[in-house]
Amino acid sequence: MANFDALMHGFAVALTVHHVTLMVLGVLLGILVGVLPGLGAPNGVTLLLPITFSMDPVSAIILLTSTYWGALFGGSTTSILFNIPGEPSSVATTFDGYPMARDGRATEALTFAFMSAGFGALLGVVVITLLSGFVTGFALRFGPAEYFSVYLLAFCSFIAFGSGPPLKTIVSIALGFSFATVGMDSVSGAMRLTFDFNDMIRGISFLVVVIGLFGIGEMLLTLEEGVSFKSADARIRPRAVLSAIARLPRYWVTMLRGSAVGIWMGITPGGPTAASFMSYGLAKRMSKRGAHFGKGEPEGVIAPETADHAAGTAAMLPMLALGIPGSATAAVMLGGLMIWGLNPGPMLFIERADFVWGMIASMYLGNVIGVILVLATVPLFAAMLSIPFTIIGPVIVTVCIVGAWTVAGAPFDLWLAVVFGLAGWAMKKLDYPIAPLILAMVIGDRAEDAFRQSMIMSHGSITVLWSKPLVGTISTLALVLLASPFIAALRRSLRAREQLPPAQE
Repeated sequence: MANFDALMHGFAVALTVHHVTLMVLGVLLGILVGVLPGLGAPNGVTLLLPITFSMDPVSAIILLTSTYWGALFGGSTTSILFNIPGEPSSVATTFDGYPMARDGRATEALTFAFMSAGFGALLGVVVITLLSGFVTGFALRFGPAEYFSVYLLAFCSFIAFGSGPPLKTIVSIALGFSFATVGMDSVSGAMRLTFDFNDMIRGISFLVVVIGLFGIGEMLLTLEEGVSFKSADARIRPRAVLSAIARLPRYWVTMLRGSAVGIWMGITPGGPTAASFMSYGLAKRMSKRGAHFGKGEPEGVIAPETADHAAGTAAMLPMLALGIPGSATAAVMLGGLMIWGLNPGPMLFIERADFVWGMIASMYLGNVIGVILVLATVPLFAAMLSIPFTIIGPVIVTVCIVGAWTVAGAPFDLWLAVVFGLAGWAMKKLDYPIAPLILAMVIGDRAEDAFRQSMIMSHGSITVLWSKPLVGTISTLALVLLASPFIAALRRSLRAREQLPPAQE
């Protein structure tokens, strides 16, 4: 009941002309970011972040989250109409979405995608509403050791559930920690990893890193692979929309299963990309029409889209309550909270209830607005992709460079953005995941501080991580997750060795 009262207060905060206008603007910008190749939600949110520095935190987070929802919808649009995933999490949508569009069922595919996405997002926000009080009360029992164990659990979850190989994920996390330690140590005041460069004293801004890795890096990859826009018919026919909506309840099992997968992968740091692939795989395995997947099966669109948006919304819960982002975009938003002077954690729900519940209420409204706007603007944004990429590409790069300059107005940041752009291209080519690096950069300082405080309290004994049932359970679970992919790989190796024919003498 307390959560319901708080949610009503959140709607009173969010339902103003100013905030609804920000939702509409954010969704439209997000759709644009999702449609244009080479940008994506993390980079789009990062580019908007400097604009929010002078805004009220409630308005700022409403703008950023609405942009996120719009980017997810935009990625679905290009996946279906052009066979080009605007977001990594939209790749699975291309498997059946583009064949449906190619067969003249673009309106049906888009309607299934947007409506199931809205359903998944709605369930994700409902879970946040119901669990926020429990998670907050649970987190109030945390001390430095508990917080470090939770951070450790977040990193180990990326290793266990992430889409990249475990060893490469560990390397990515280590790089993120290294970049987070550059500059002045907040405890000792010593300079770390500056290499006598004065520009390095203030550290490396995670905003510049995200712009380089996601923005410039993706552009370099797009230029290398080449991009051609072969669009299906982008017209939205109202009668076909209504027909698809009427048929949607037939797939209620797929939507519920996809929502469950997405919510779980959002709360754990699996992220929307892993959720969409997992949901697609489960739907194909359990469907009576599994053999038709990949040929234009509606379930092949509904399953990944539901999980994608459910994961995107559910990722906000650990970010707010524990300060642990469940996706790369949530990690960028977490950095925004810190810049605005807000400390994610259980006290945020008490000290800034207007911020937390205003954001949650805006998530209900923003996704509804997103579904309406994306159906109305599909022809417009599809027409934008008729512009030659030789024009779109330089515009995107210019936007990224301007975004890097607005962080601190330092020429050194421009060079860093270029360097990290090359690094992002290399990481993509070598299959190194980028999201764990961003996570380590954002919460690396907090994890280090929690670890130092724990060591001071325990006089340097690592057993403090098992000193109480709560911290011991979390720490043990983290180590189990860390070991699980390596144990699974060892079992596969042993099983393969047992199946080999005996050597002939």
